[in-house]
Amino acid sequence: MDVRTCLRLVRRHWWIVLVTLMLTVGAAALVTVRTPPRYMASVTFFVTAPSQGVTNAYQGELFLQQRVKSYADLLRSDRLAQAMVADNSLGLTADDIQHRVATSTETGTVLLRANVTDTDQARALKTTEVLSAKFVELVQKIETTSDGKAGPTRLEVVGGPRVSASPVAPQPNRNIALGVLVGLLLGAALAVLRGMVDVRLRDAAGLQRATGSPLLGDIPFDVAAKAKPLIVGEAATSARAEAVRKLRTNLRFVDVHEPARVIAVTSALQGEGKTTLSCNLAIALAEAGWRVLLVDADLRRPKVADYLGIDGGIGLTDVLVGDVQVGDVVQRWGDKSLLVLPSGSTPPNPSELLGAKAMADLLLALRESADIVVIDTAPLLAVTDGVVVAVQADGALLVTQQGRTSRAQVAAAARSLHSVSVRLLGCVLNMAKVARVDAYQYEAYRVATTTPSVPADRAAAHRGDQDLHPVEDRTQELTRLSQ
Repeated sequence: MDVRTCLRLVRRHWWIVLVTLMLTVGAAALVTVRTPPRYMASVTFFVTAPSQGVTNAYQGELFLQQRVKSYADLLRSDRLAQAMVADNSLGLTADDIQHRVATSTETGTVLLRANVTDTDQARALKTTEVLSAKFVELVQKIETTSDGKAGPTRLEVVGGPRVSASPVAPQPNRNIALGVLVGLLLGAALAVLRGMVDVRLRDAAGLQRATGSPLLGDIPFDVAAKAKPLIVGEAATSARAEAVRKLRTNLRFVDVHEPARVIAVTSALQGEGKTTLSCNLAIALAEAGWRVLLVDADLRRPKVADYLGIDGGIGLTDVLVGDVQVGDVVQRWGDKSLLVLPSGSTPPNPSELLGAKAMADLLLALRESADIVVIDTAPLLAVTDGVVVAVQADGALLVTQQGRTSRAQVAAAARSLHSVSVRLLGCVLNMAKVARVDAYQYEAYRVATTTPSVPADRAAAHRGDQDLHPVEDRTQELTRLSQ
């Protein structure tokens, strides 16, 4: 995973970073508030030795530096703590003293520093004073030889004892800064981890990688789409409608030398918006002046008739079994050159019916009678109907809803098409989250357009209407070709 991918995941899951940051800063603030103030008193010792010759100066210096390290351990020893307790002026136990004392040395020097921290400023200073006196006495006692001669070293106090005027802990600025740093790092790590374990498709780049096909369009999420799924009326000037028109344009230029005239629209799973897209794509194509025929080939869950407000009781199924002629059930919708062939009655064997010779003959007839045929098919992973129809089309359009379908599911859907040599024209990311600035730019640029008109009573679209002059000949042609 490269840096760009990590940054994209952090940006996508920004709320994780924000929540983590708030928690860590809050925890740092709570610790700061609940930590009692602590003061530090310090004293500095200088370790020296009697004067020696120049030749022994270097060895003497090394000896003293080793002595300083030993004295640092002695400062924290139980023997010194017990000697301080015996003073009876501190009111502390030996363990209390040892926990309060810390030592430090400077490499290459013979300076030794003792620090005492305490919540009581006066007691910190008093403890340091007692420690200084008792430590000098203890060193002299230890270094004195058995015959009473002075030892090879001498200890002198060269700094302190003195106590800090203000508390050394807690440090609010440092704690808050640390909380911010930890929050940002931890939040970013959690955001990246969330993105790695989240297998759902979240962006167009992931969809293209999963399908191995170009992105022909991304349809933005529209809260009004559920109530008004079609891009007619007021919705005709929405960002969603403009995205469908962009898809229409891209689809026509996928292959200018061999344009697809029969297009199967499908998805990996049910409920990803393929039927809505099929209807809107057909409307957009008809709006551009194309003679379009929309076929509902999802015989298990047909919805085209419901969306368009037409009678879907008789349609594709009845044509395939030979009960009716296609010209008798094709219905014109709106005032554009859009014909609709609904699904008809629900058959017991949709896959066999769609794969029969009658379906191939029908598609051949429809191809000759319309500029573009848009077929709404069943989801690919649910049943085989979608693949059966896509094989007979010029190409397939794969619709995926953002944040709903996993990468593996989309890849499996694409493989099911490639395995039978279906031409995957491209993919569409549906209900995509568009950046707010892009939405504002579109709204600012949007102008009034001529909207496709819909029959006052949508059910007024008639089968085989002989008064629809631009379509009349086509309807009769469909009837002749289906015989």
